[in-house]
Amino acid sequence: MEYDEFITHVQSLTQSDSREEAERATRATLETLKERIAAHEAEELAANLPQQLGDYLRGKQGDSGGSFNLQEFIARASQKEDIEPTTVAIHVRAVFTVLQNAISPEVFAALHSHFSHHYEEMFGT
Repeated sequence: MEYDEFITHVQSLTQSDSREEAERATRATLETLKERIAAHEAEELAANLPQQLGDYLRGKQGDSGGSFNLQEFIARASQKEDIEPTTVAIHVRAVFTVLQNAISPEVFAALHSHFSHHYEEMFGT
């Protein structure tokens, strides 16, 4: 999946009139994801995405991911997007949904395995 297609899908799922909003949502979600998973996992995921998206996951220092819950994930993404958490939750869910379709099932399953059941609402089927 190419960058423009990814953003278009996020924009559609969030029902946003603004491509820029979809881009901000994608960036905030992927940067927060980078904080949540280990550096080597972020790099593996980045390698499976278009360069522009992968760049949001690169550059993490250290090896271990931060262990924080879904509410903290939403709060961090909300701060990055500078919008309220309820809207950010919709954005995060949309990005995860598009991400699931953009990468191989094996890579997505490996990513999914690093999240507790508390995150299940972000992993739509």
